[in-house]
Amino acid sequence: MNRAQLLAELALTRKRTRELITSLDEQQLDVPYHPGVNPPLWEMGHAAFFYEVFVFSLLDGDASFDPSMDDLWDSFHIDHQDRWRPDLFPGLEKTLAYFDHVYDKMADRIGRALLTDRELYLCRYAIYHQNMHIESLVWCRQTVGYAAPPGASFERPAPGELQASPLQCDATVPAGEWLIGMPGESEQYATEDFAFDAEKPRHAVSLGGFAISRSLVSNQEFMAFLGDGGYKKPELWSFGGQKWLRTKTDMAHVHGSATPLLQAPEHPLYWRRHDGQWQERLFDQWQPLNPEAPVTHVSYWEAEAYCCWAGRRLPTEQEWEVAALGNRQGEPFRRYPWGNELPDDTHADMNASGMAQNSVADYPAGDSPFGCRQMIGTVWEWTSSQFLPYDGFCVDMYPFMSTLQFGDHKITRGGSCATSSSLIRGTYRQAYLPQRTDVYTGFRTCALTAS
Repeated sequence: MNRAQLLAELALTRKRTRELITSLDEQQLDVPYHPGVNPPLWEMGHAAFFYEVFVFSLLDGDASFDPSMDDLWDSFHIDHQDRWRPDLFPGLEKTLAYFDHVYDKMADRIGRALLTDRELYLCRYAIYHQNMHIESLVWCRQTVGYAAPPGASFERPAPGELQASPLQCDATVPAGEWLIGMPGESEQYATEDFAFDAEKPRHAVSLGGFAISRSLVSNQEFMAFLGDGGYKKPELWSFGGQKWLRTKTDMAHVHGSATPLLQAPEHPLYWRRHDGQWQERLFDQWQPLNPEAPVTHVSYWEAEAYCCWAGRRLPTEQEWEVAALGNRQGEPFRRYPWGNELPDDTHADMNASGMAQNSVADYPAGDSPFGCRQMIGTVWEWTSSQFLPYDGFCVDMYPFMSTLQFGDHKITRGGSCATSSSLIRGTYRQAYLPQRTDVYTGFRTCALTAS
C-alpha cells in the first residue's frame, strides 16, 4: 500500500462515516438504548479518538484535542449505558468539528511523513478500526428501524444460478494438513501480511475429510425448519439454546412499538407473519421475504437447532477456513477464496450495498477452491468453535481487540454485507455472544460424516 492508496482509504472511510451520521436528523441521532449498538455520535468520536491514541500520541507524542474527553471516548473507561448521557457528550456540530480536525491532521501526516513500516501499520490499523465502526453504524440503522444507509442499492451485480446446480450438493474437502491464519512475524507485517492479533500466528492443522454446503442456508430452507415446528421442539435445542428460547426480550424496536413488547423467540428476529405471508424488515421497510436470500440475523442457538433438525452440523472454524481458502504448505497463499485479488462487487456482497438480499447462488466469481460460494461478505457465518487464541498468540498494539472476547464468544467467519471490503479476508476472526441476532449473522452446514 503506497501513500496515495492510504490517503484514498482514509478519504473513503471519512466520507462513509460522515454520510452515515449526517444523513440522520438530530432526533434520529438520539437512538434508543439497545445493548448491541452505540449512539452514532459516540461511535464517531470514539473512532476519532483512536487515531489520537495510536497515531498522534504513540508516534508523535501529541496531546489530545480535548484531554477532558479522553476517558469518555475510550470504550474501556466508559460503561455502555453511559454513552447515552447527553450531559457528557457534545452535540453534532462539535463532534463533527472534532472528527474533521482529526481526519485533516491524519491526511496531513500521511501526506508529509516518511511512513516507516510501523507508521504505515498504525495508520492502517486506525483506519480499519474505523471501518469496524462503519459496520456497527449500519447495523444500528437496522436495529432501530432507520432508512437504509447511503449507497445501498439492492441490485444483483453478480447473479448466479441455484436450481439444478452443484450448489445444491456439498463440497467435499479431503483429509490432510492445512495452513490456518496469518504470519506472527513477517517483514511484510505492514503491507501484504497485515492482520489483527487473533489471526496470528499461522500454523498447520491436520483435519479429517469433511463435506460442507456450497451455499449459505437460505430463507426458504429455514422456513421449512420453522414450518415443521422447529422452535417448538425442545429436543432440537441444546441446554443453552433452550434457555435462550425461553427468554423474553423487548421487541419494541423491531415493530416500532412505543411501549415494551416482551416476546420469546418464535422465528428469526426481523420476520413477521402478515396477511398470510412471511415478511422481513429491511431497515425501515417491511417487505415480502425473499426465499432465495440467506437467512440473516439469526443467533448461534438458532443455527445449531436448525442443524439438529436437518441432520447436519456447523463447521468448526478450522474447517470453515480450509473450505474458504484451501491453503497448503508450499503453495501460493490465498487471502480470499478466489486468490489474492482485492474484492469487488463481482466477488461479494460488502460495503453496505446489497444488504444480504441477493440469492445464495449469486457471486460465482467469489467461489472458493472447493466451490463454496459467498464465504466472503453477505453474512458472518457461525461456526461451532469458541473464540480462543491460537498457540503463540501475542497481544497487538490495541490490547482489547480480541482479549475481552476470549472464552465465552462464538467464532464467526467471512464478514458480512455491512463489512468494508478493505477490512475482511479469509483469515479474519470475529466473535459474538451466541445470543446475538442484531448483527448480520447467518450460517452454512456440514454433513455429519464425510461423503
